[in-house]
Amino acid sequence: MSREVNRLLVTVAVMSATVMQALDTTIVNVALPHIQGEMGATPDQVSWVLTSYLVASGVFMPLTGYFTDRFGQRRFLIVSIGGFVLSSLLCGIAGGLGEVVLFRLFQGIAGAALVPLSQSIMVATYPAGERGRAMAIWGMGVMVGPILGPTLGGWLTEALSWRWTFFINLPVGILSILLTLAYVPEGERRERAMDWMGLGLLTLGIGALQWLLDRGNQDDWFTAPSIQFAAYLAAVGFVGYFLHARGYRGHTLFHPAIFADRNFATASLLMAFLGLGLFGSMLLQPLMLEGLMGYPTLTTGLMLAPRGLASMFSMMLVGRLIGRVDPRALIVSGIMIFTLGGWMTTRYSLVMGYAWIIVPMALQGMGLGMVFVPLSTLAFSTLPKRFAAEAAGVYSLLRTIGSGIGISLVATVLTRHTAVAWHNVGGHIDPFNPAVADYLHGLGLSAGSPRGAGVLAAELGRQAQMIAFLDAYTFVAVAFAAMIPLVFVMRHQRPA
Repeated sequence: MSREVNRLLVTVAVMSATVMQALDTTIVNVALPHIQGEMGATPDQVSWVLTSYLVASGVFMPLTGYFTDRFGQRRFLIVSIGGFVLSSLLCGIAGGLGEVVLFRLFQGIAGAALVPLSQSIMVATYPAGERGRAMAIWGMGVMVGPILGPTLGGWLTEALSWRWTFFINLPVGILSILLTLAYVPEGERRERAMDWMGLGLLTLGIGALQWLLDRGNQDDWFTAPSIQFAAYLAAVGFVGYFLHARGYRGHTLFHPAIFADRNFATASLLMAFLGLGLFGSMLLQPLMLEGLMGYPTLTTGLMLAPRGLASMFSMMLVGRLIGRVDPRALIVSGIMIFTLGGWMTTRYSLVMGYAWIIVPMALQGMGLGMVFVPLSTLAFSTLPKRFAAEAAGVYSLLRTIGSGIGISLVATVLTRHTAVAWHNVGGHIDPFNPAVADYLHGLGLSAGSPRGAGVLAAELGRQAQMIAFLDAYTFVAVAFAAMIPLVFVMRHQRPA
């Protein structure tokens, strides 16, 4: 078998696992109302289906380097895929919400290493001159999976059942295991002791931070003692870990020296911003289309699909250009295209057509694809190969944390600005305002009637929500545009 064919089969093996895990970050979201209804749960209870997965995944992601060194990349990859598939099956056949949450916890543990491990395998499989193409292929799985998740999840939930959002992982996972057994090389194994103190501190920091981000908006942030305590624990965990790692003579979970590499440190920060832009905007679109404009779940999913298709197109294009063009120029171009799409979303209205919804999302998808691939390439371009596996774990962790921060901030802007807009707009609604009287007269109503008051309250709520959505879209666009100065901190070295 030629080297090119073997490399292709390795790519299919690891990318099928990556797509499976990346898809699961969003495919279940659209099924939550159905899980809630069938299980008789409250919205707060059903949110643990997402929280348990995110916390477990965040805690175990930095352990990728340790387990790869200890067990070898192929063996660890097979165990991770097998655990993910088994826990997906158990989620699908669960009889109660407690079981779903428990098995989602196991799913997060098993799937935590799939994305960073696939990235390190792709970096090791492709020579330096083709690493841009490798990152383009890897980026398609990481980016397109979450974007297409709501589309696929909406279709599976309506056509079959919410349980199929978990069962869909079985054939993909089995295929990935078979290909991994046949074609993925074992890789070098190193004796390595577990840094238990570092693990405890990092678990404390990541777990508390994920709790804070997931529950902050619901609990009104730092007015709640539980959120204050979580912030304190997160600070203790992260500060304690870095102080411990600096003085530790053994091999820590990830070496702080990886952040001494300017490209990796800057790219990791930019990746957190990328997660904010991707998942922050992905939170807004379904809420606006389904909750405010009344679109069915399947229609919403189909309208989100162009973003994923545009990302795939731009990643394929960038994969061809990255060896000829300065990656920093591609990143800046992608940021500007995303910001253009973001600016268009700030012009949304309650009476817009399909095209005005789809075009900005397609531009955002194209921009994200143009940023993700060269950013991932630059992140590892100057980093020593011995740090590849643990650096990939940290890189993916920061993307996850950035996503959590983005979702939390966007949800907070949306909630608070809705209340502000309600009061600002509501102040102009009174029986003596001619515009109010004309509006109700056209409906055959009067301001003094109970039905007229109800119509005014409903319309006020719609308008206040729309204003809040526009403010949230503005926040996402500005935050993404703020990435541009950081791009020029990185160095570009052409591969030999």
